[in-house]
Amino acid sequence: MSEARRASIVVVDASAILALLHGEPGGSTVAATADHLLMSSVNYSEVVAKLAERGASRENAEFMLSAIVVEVVPFDAAQAVDAGMLRPATRSLGLSFGDRACLALGRQRSVPVLTADRHWLDVDLGIDVRLTRSRD
Repeated sequence: MSEARRASIVVVDASAILALLHGEPGGSTVAATADHLLMSSVNYSEVVAKLAERGASRENAEFMLSAIVVEVVPFDAAQAVDAGMLRPATRSLGLSFGDRACLALGRQRSVPVLTADRHWLDVDLGIDVRLTRSRD
């Protein structure tokens, strides 16, 4: 894969997709950041859960998510091991299993990760973490 092509791919977490869906700050950054968005199936489930908490039906959640061109990547054994190994370095920051699943996918694919969670910048994991919103 060429560097130019690789640069146009990013992994997104649930916060990034929710910002895009709800027109929140940073949502436009998600839309403009890459030609191809990847998302762990773990994080996709998190988005569905948040939509359900806001009253969306299954059909409505599926419809809203179908409007976003995102490749959902199954959470596999390699990502599971990587996410687990990230626990010691991220525990003090309170990063969740979903957070670590997202980071593991970014590491596995060697592409940037896009999030609204500023805490991800507080630890050097060798992963290119980018914020949906600039630091104030």
